[in-house]
Amino acid sequence: MASIKRSASAAWQGTGKDGKGALTTQSGTLKGTPYGFNSRFGDGQGTNPEELIAAAHAGCFTMALAFKLQGAGLTPESLATEAKLTMEQDGPGWKIAAIALSLKAKVPGASPEQFQSLAADAKATCPVSRVLNADITLDATLE
Repeated sequence: MASIKRSASAAWQGTGKDGKGALTTQSGTLKGTPYGFNSRFGDGQGTNPEELIAAAHAGCFTMALAFKLQGAGLTPESLATEAKLTMEQDGPGWKIAAIALSLKAKVPGASPEQFQSLAADAKATCPVSRVLNADITLDATLE
């Protein structure tokens, strides 16, 4: 069985509310990228784990759909996905409750039925969808 390993790291200093952290990815795309309470629960500068999960899900789903379309003999002109992640308070903590994927696509030769089927399959099978324990929805539009 083949496997691929990726990594990221987080460093933190201080309390949860007043502290600050930095995220770094194996690829170097993020290198000491700041995150903290204000960027997670307010409008502060920096990123946050949930924003990164939403970006990962949008990217994973979109690439999975490109492969599904290719397998069906279709080449998309464009696939643009937005992932809106919802966090809810769960007892004393928080949980990711849902992710709404919104896709706008131009796929010459795709019938609406074929497109919807391939998009639903990509949503169900992309690795990020499979790892998340959240209600994941998809609104896919073929233009």
